Amino acid sequence: MTDIPVTAPYDGSAIDTVPNATMEDVENAMATAHALYRNRDGWLSKPQRIDILRRAAEIIKERREDLALQAAREGGKPLMDSLVEIDRAADGVENCVEVLRSEGGRVIPMSLNPSSTGRVAFTQFEPIGPVVAVSAFNHPFNLIVHQVTPAIAVGCPVVVKPADITPLSCFAFVDILYEAGLPKEWCQIVVPQDLDVASALVSDERNAFFSFIGSARVGWMLRSKLAPGTRCALEHGGAAPVILAADADLDDALPRLAKGGFYHAGQVCVSVQRIFAHSSIAEKAAEGLADLGAKMKVGDPTSADTEVGPLIRTGEVDRVDEWVQAAIAGGAKCLTGGEKLSDTCYKPTVLLNPPADANVSTMEIFGPVICVYAYDDIDEAIEQANSLPVSFQAAVMTKDIDTAMRVYNRIDATAVMVNEHTAFRVDWMPFAGARQSGHGVGGIPFTMHEMQIEKMMVLRSDEL
Repeated sequence: MTDIPVTAPYDGSAIDTVPNATMEDVENAMATAHALYRNRDGWLSKPQRIDILRRAAEIIKERREDLALQAAREGGKPLMDSLVEIDRAADGVENCVEVLRSEGGRVIPMSLNPSSTGRVAFTQFEPIGPVVAVSAFNHPFNLIVHQVTPAIAVGCPVVVKPADITPLSCFAFVDILYEAGLPKEWCQIVVPQDLDVASALVSDERNAFFSFIGSARVGWMLRSKLAPGTRCALEHGGAAPVILAADADLDDALPRLAKGGFYHAGQVCVSVQRIFAHSSIAEKAAEGLADLGAKMKVGDPTSADTEVGPLIRTGEVDRVDEWVQAAIAGGAKCLTGGEKLSDTCYKPTVLLNPPADANVSTMEIFGPVICVYAYDDIDEAIEQANSLPVSFQAAVMTKDIDTAMRVYNRIDATAVMVNEHTAFRVDWMPFAGARQSGHGVGGIPFTMHEMQIEKMMVLRSDEL
């Protein structure tokens, strides 16, 4: 089969090609991973894994600028943000080492009754088995780190499928692991474009843990194909809500919300999308966001001063524009944006009071669009925020602790940020979607936990 071309989303220029994996490639990868796992004498020791990860983190730091430039070019995230992504990736690799050094099982209480007397019990961790990781385009380096490095850290062979539109950062990271000392068979890359081949990879009965980052439609479909016994973690998207209270400090809040909404052209699963602002400040807040968005430089993601890059495909630009124009036709007030700057870039857009049933109000936009809705009663705003079948991260902006606690207690979310935007994340915190937004828990320590079996020993002795 022909190789897969990789092109820059900003201008369509050719970057490279990667091999298009066949069914035979998938079978060979899974057979290799399974054989490694079954041969316990050949498992990598914990000191070996720690040394490999430490060296990998150092190499990432040494090549920071080159890796960021590659990620920006193939994925479209501006260079200033891609540099942050590479820094996070190095820190994530080091976090795996920290978890290995600090978590080693637990003691289970015994001698509490006659039947448990004379016994001691403890647990240790061992790898769950081969991991299959299917990744997304929007953080092409750091997402691979989040899915691959925990597997390597806990001793699981891993087969990774990056997004076929942004595979180069994955290849770069895996090459770094090899350079750091990881035997190549412990981490294999396959990039099948054929859906049947990709499905065969995921549904293989030798797959012990399936890690997926991407759309809900694809994620839930693939989950339904898992073999009995395969565990999984799915990370999908949402339509992140923000409650902007009447007492919010707009000078502090608006720049954060603008960054959270327009960062990576809105192509973030917890991007600021729906802001419910008290009617006394709604128009002022929307105008302030519009002013911030209008000043952002949109363009070539490899330029140091670009703040908003392209959308990943030209079709996504058309879709976002269709949704925005439909909302405007339905009564939304467009305060800035609402237009294509090119076939690949969309102007940061702020809509005031779009219809509640518009696509921009009910579906994940995944584009540089922020919607502001005026409310009078905070409980009604929370109810509207909770009205969708997705639930991920949310935020509340207020100076009042009671308001913050009311929103925290009543809004549907797995994390609530107070006076911070919805896309805030550090990589050691739990990161998980609820409802249709996902299954399982991400974040480096939590992924490592899910990729292991907690194995108990009960020892009986008359001396106990």
